[in-house]
Amino acid sequence: MFKWSGRKKNKDDDGIIVVKKTKPCTCGGTDATQDTRAPKKIESGEMILFNATTALGGGVMIRPDGTMVHPNLQYISAFAAPGDEGTFLFLETAKGGYGAEHVNSWAYVKEDIFPSLVKLVNECDLARGNGYHSQTHGLPENFGGSVDIRYRSGERISFSDNQCPIIAPDAADKIAATFEAAMHGERVPLPDVSDLREIRFYDKRDGGGFTEAVLTIAPDGTAENYKKSRYDNPTVYESTKPVDKDTVDLIRRNIERTGILAWASLPDSGFALCGDKQLTFVFSDGREIAVKAGKTVSSRIQGGFFNIELEMTTKH
Repeated sequence: MFKWSGRKKNKDDDGIIVVKKTKPCTCGGTDATQDTRAPKKIESGEMILFNATTALGGGVMIRPDGTMVHPNLQYISAFAAPGDEGTFLFLETAKGGYGAEHVNSWAYVKEDIFPSLVKLVNECDLARGNGYHSQTHGLPENFGGSVDIRYRSGERISFSDNQCPIIAPDAADKIAATFEAAMHGERVPLPDVSDLREIRFYDKRDGGGFTEAVLTIAPDGTAENYKKSRYDNPTVYESTKPVDKDTVDLIRRNIERTGILAWASLPDSGFALCGDKQLTFVFSDGREIAVKAGKTVSSRIQGGFFNIELEMTTKH
């Protein structure tokens, strides 16, 4: 049970209760709120997004019934979003004692994992903490995490706390097992990154400004980067620069690590972006995959788009 330290509603009566609030000019402290409208039971059986991350601590955890648990998992981050051809999955875990190594992987599988996740969420009663958000300032790392689960009906489970684990060890084990099993399923075929021959970047900004860049990869693994841009004046700037093999390899590894070739049909994040950005990947067989910025992906890999943009528009 949460202990309310105060109750404040805004003028629109949005159902938000202020649980704790840091005083002005105070170092540290905790800000916490509870959305009283957040449902504790989800009626929908159609999930469209699963995103859960939490540290689980290195010591003993105590269940509500008083029994002690020594969690094997020290950390989990699990993400699932629907694509046109299947489900994009990302899983990162740390297993073993305190300080265990983090291991992550992604997969674009043909299986629809969401019916299994709907059942899991209900069994683990993840909606129980719905609507509670707590931020303790000054912590050296996130000792808890956040959950964001969405349904086609518009229902949503959202809660977070950076001070302590937010998912029970048993639930974390079930999440990891569900994702690990699904990631061994049949995968949606994607082009081999070694066959990549060209990357095109385009950013159209308000007011007529734009940036274009084309990275053309040579058979020896080096590349040439052509850039064209216009800002707040009519002048168009152009440049062509060589790119060494190590940098091209770095870009290829970024593509493999983040699974960006599978992002094309993932849902948009809904956040406003500065400009209209797109990366297009061209392969030796002529296949092209266009990925717009702002896709809904795990925060653990969402920098994949920006890393390529940075190499093509700023570093070269």
